Amino acid sequence: MRTFATALFMSIASAKILDQLDVDFINYVVKHNKNYVDLTEFNLRRELFAKADAEIKEIQATETTSQHGHNFLSDWTAVEKEGLLGLTMPPQERTNVTSAVLPPEQLPSSVNWCTAGACNPIQNQGSCGSCWAFSAAASMESAHYIQQGSLYKLSEQQFVSCSSAFGNAGCNGGWYYAAWQYSETNPVESESNYPYTSGTGGVTGSCACPCTLGIGKATSYTQIGTTTAAIMTAVASQPASVAIDARTMYFQSYTSGVLTSPQKCGSQLDHAVVAVGYGTDPTAGGYWIVRNSWGTGWGNQGYVWIGNQAAYPGVCGIDQQVYTV
Repeated sequence: MRTFATALFMSIASAKILDQLDVDFINYVVKHNKNYVDLTEFNLRRELFAKADAEIKEIQATETTSQHGHNFLSDWTAVEKEGLLGLTMPPQERTNVTSAVLPPEQLPSSVNWCTAGACNPIQNQGSCGSCWAFSAAASMESAHYIQQGSLYKLSEQQFVSCSSAFGNAGCNGGWYYAAWQYSETNPVESESNYPYTSGTGGVTGSCACPCTLGIGKATSYTQIGTTTAAIMTAVASQPASVAIDARTMYFQSYTSGVLTSPQKCGSQLDHAVVAVGYGTDPTAGGYWIVRNSWGTGWGNQGYVWIGNQAAYPGVCGIDQQVYTV
């Protein structure tokens, strides 16, 4: 069945000579299965795509370490994109900070906990600012795998709907450490018992607990020091929840390579993700392997490599709020 946008474009194509942007836009519409309700929305989305296209080309013209291109976000409004960013409250004061550092010779040269089997598949938070819940759950899942040898799947929805007493605000934002605080006294159900529903409508939803089948809980959590050596020491042992600046086109249009520009990415923390490893690129130098929660249609199959502080200080603010559970 043809979408409205496809049918409309075919009508437009028969009435005028198409320019390259028209061709690129309809290819984008088809590739991403976009469907617009009427001509007004079609024109709006085309304008947004055109703006994104110009920005992406400008970024790509000067980048030497990362590649950028269109994805499902290219026709979104600024307000729609903000719905993906779920760190809206000030972080807690720095407490229980560890700056433990292993000598370089004792650290693996590279780590990827996801290829090692410690991660569940990439998920999509949808139109809900629940990144913090996905970050919290993913870190807990990986820690359990590393400690116990089995990989369970926890309920992000329970965090979203039930942890407000610890400062979280559901689809309007929260922090991964507050989710862990909640889980200390409220064991988290499996995703199959408490499935994620907030992504389709951006609604936090009422808490369906008391939950009697909880399978995961945190007993403590630790904030990691801000140096590359301290973060590498932590990530060598397990994935870490981290906060980044994700509102820039530089970040949102990423497709591969390593993000290395502190200026283009910024450091205004607004999004929670998970550092699942690290490595070294022959051109870009050291980087963090970061797991996002925007689905496999974003980035490099849902992942992004971000330059580390030793090579590129402050890229996306990734070193500022690092925690392990």
